[in-house]
Amino acid sequence: VQIRSDKDKEIHIRYSITGVGADQPPMEVFSIDPVSGRMYVTRPMDREERASYHLRAHAVDMNGNKVENPIDLYIYVIDMNDNRPEFINQVYNGSVDEGSKPGTYVMTVTANDADDSTTANGMVRYRIVTQTPQSPSQNMFTINSETGDIVTVAAGLDREKVQQYIVIVQATDMEGNLNYGLSNTATAIITVTDVNDNPPEFTTSTYSGEVPENRVEVVVANLTVMDRDQPHSPNWNAIYRIISGDPSGHFTVRTDPVTNEGMVTVVKAVDYEMNRAFMLTVMVSNQAPLASGIQMSFQSTAGVTISVMDVNEAPYFPTNHKLIRLEEGVPTGTVLTTFSAVDPDRFMQQAVRYSKLSDPANWLNINATNGQITTAAVLDRESDYIKNNVYEATFLAADNGIPPASGTGTLQIYLIDINDNAPELLPKEAQICEKPNLNVINITAADADIDPNVGPFVFELPSVPSAVRKNWTITRLNGDYAQLSLRIMYLEAGVYDVPIIVTDSGNPPLYNTSVIKVKVCPCDENGDCTTIGAVAAAGLGTGAIIAILICIIILLS
Repeated sequence: VQIRSDKDKEIHIRYSITGVGADQPPMEVFSIDPVSGRMYVTRPMDREERASYHLRAHAVDMNGNKVENPIDLYIYVIDMNDNRPEFINQVYNGSVDEGSKPGTYVMTVTANDADDSTTANGMVRYRIVTQTPQSPSQNMFTINSETGDIVTVAAGLDREKVQQYIVIVQATDMEGNLNYGLSNTATAIITVTDVNDNPPEFTTSTYSGEVPENRVEVVVANLTVMDRDQPHSPNWNAIYRIISGDPSGHFTVRTDPVTNEGMVTVVKAVDYEMNRAFMLTVMVSNQAPLASGIQMSFQSTAGVTISVMDVNEAPYFPTNHKLIRLEEGVPTGTVLTTFSAVDPDRFMQQAVRYSKLSDPANWLNINATNGQITTAAVLDRESDYIKNNVYEATFLAADNGIPPASGTGTLQIYLIDINDNAPELLPKEAQICEKPNLNVINITAADADIDPNVGPFVFELPSVPSAVRKNWTITRLNGDYAQLSLRIMYLEAGVYDVPIIVTDSGNPPLYNTSVIKVKVCPCDENGDCTTIGAVAAAGLGTGAIIAILICIIILLS
């Protein structure tokens, strides 16, 4: 370009330029001939670094005086196709469900071109160069040439056949003109994701196992299945369900998390005598529902035969604890009851024998073959071995199986009271004043029996010796208490044995003649003995008293 001033015909003019690309960075991209006004480019220009420049041109005379106002110069760098399209990523990762319909979106690839996007130099178009593998079709995908969107174009995506596709994508500028445009490539990795399009199938139609009776948490059979979906995913994980053959819920089928096998497990003990075998029907499904349009396979059910093995079970007492009632005091050898056990092993020819485990008082015998229990001693309700009227013994029933098994049973004997204990007078000793009007002795009785074989009690004095009734009298207070007092006006101080007959209310009644030792002593007005020595001496003879007095005199002299 050349600039000229209209005054260059009159005077000598010098030209200069200022601005970015002249006297400002980048410096000296442009230069100007100061005499002719011709402008030059000093080095190659890159539009992608700077697309335009704004300069100002100046005209001055030889003395440096401005002869005209500066003019603005706008310089635009014309684009050349010198940049290839560049993908944002060299490798793109995307995924698509197997079985997806044509037109399903997969992923988007993007390339940028540094050239002018308003010209063909910067207009990028996309195409698929190769697809690996080319199965089931060499064109499973297509790409939108302008947006870079990759979509499916053919049906038949099957993860169980092809799990991943490698697609080479090319981006070309010049609107995709392969003859003139510049190109670049990137890799799109498309993973085919699993859907539950394969129902699990048993590897065989029948399975078998066996289990000993009375065992729980035992795995009796392992059910193997095949599932072509992705391992250890909800589409592969198996769930087992017993649909028939186990109405009582003896079994469950748990899934092995590693192998996906079904473990038939006993959760409720089985009884050989009730069921010798079970015929189960088991169905298998997945944790995730089947994909739309996929049906369960006839191989999704299988039969499981479980044989129950007989084992020697312990005999048991049907009634345990067994309670019987009888009167105490039955004779030795009396048959009380038959305490027999039942052997659950109905299909084993076994004998059961009985023995004692616990018989604290050793009162009982048991027949070893039939369990008949007889008395070995007289049973006493008042014994220390009785608790709340009940005597308890434990017996063992053992079979002759291999190995032998045994069970225990407890017999409780409730003893009914009989009137076998006569009442005892209380107290055994007492004190009373020699004059009858001062005090009396309260008496009662103790009886080891219980109602109705205890009180009301009858207290009376015997007729022999006659001095008893002459000196003493009994006054009844109530059914349990009476008062003993002097009948005569005065009784010499001393110790007297007073016999008293006590009778209970049993049928027939029992009585007992007990002796109470009564100390008769002189008393003050309050009824308290005044001379202990007199009471002690009152029981001695005259000669003994004289001997005691002589000893005292000798000691004092």
